[in-house]
Amino acid sequence: MARQFYTKSGQLVKIGTGSGTKWQWLKKGRPDEEKAQLHNELVENLLRTINCGYRHLDTAEVYTTQPEVAAAVKQSGIPREEFWITTKYFPGVTHQPSFTKGPIEFVNKALKELDTDYIDLLLIHHPFLSAGEDYSSLGDLWKQVIEVKKQGLVREIGVSNFAIPHLKEVFEAAGSEEYYPVVNQIEFHPFLQNQSKDILKFSNDHNILVEAYGPLSPLFRADEENEAVATFKKLLGDLGSKYGKTEAQILLRYTIQKGVLPITTSSNVERIKQSLEVYEFELEDTDVKQIDELGSKYKFRKFFSEQFAAGFD
Repeated sequence: MARQFYTKSGQLVKIGTGSGTKWQWLKKGRPDEEKAQLHNELVENLLRTINCGYRHLDTAEVYTTQPEVAAAVKQSGIPREEFWITTKYFPGVTHQPSFTKGPIEFVNKALKELDTDYIDLLLIHHPFLSAGEDYSSLGDLWKQVIEVKKQGLVREIGVSNFAIPHLKEVFEAAGSEEYYPVVNQIEFHPFLQNQSKDILKFSNDHNILVEAYGPLSPLFRADEENEAVATFKKLLGDLGSKYGKTEAQILLRYTIQKGVLPITTSSNVERIKQSLEVYEFELEDTDVKQIDELGSKYKFRKFFSEQFAAGFD
């Protein structure tokens, strides 16, 4: 059974909604004089999502959407302790330096932007470091993350887009399992069942919950002319008919039955409601295996293609 988490009010953490994807680009693409203002369209969409029943909200430093998450939570009138809020420290990439000097500085900034006195889950957004000001390795960076947890500013700590060598490096820095990452959020869908070699099994073996971003990628980002994709899409349609569910619901349920917690997003109220209904049915094991088998015949990776091509597959 996959690791589980609970909000401060005792509610099980379920499927999450993201505020990155298109939202960050819509916000960043506004005229310069508007960039410091709240992106009201995102606030309204988050409120719709919350009103439909979502309590798991995912954001990140690089998205610049933490203020919108704070505004939506406040406007919802629902107590903070009923939410599970995840944010991610951005350690820079080769073409973009980090925005803050390290996790400690970032978390203090995030607490203000999120208008809260704690963060439920802090992740390192990726392991592909640029030259940081206050750390020289993943191990050094992880020690700062541990310090933030010791200060009581975050409830849980984890990582994102980490392969096995990266996880082993933070294990060594942690010193004990008490400070191992509890989550690894990765790109996951039937066309990318392991973002890096054996990462699902390794994470599960070390009691690390895998979260999925991009779980619906086969519906939107695949080559429709490819025979393997066409065969897979037919399977999704057949399974949708069998269970009386949408193709998106089939993919989200598949993700959950693989022991992975999906992070998704939509601006359509009906689809938002449907995404929460994935806890109301189960796929037969044979159908999960069919998705595995047909999905594996086509490879698709949207994020960090260059970095993972360098030797983690």
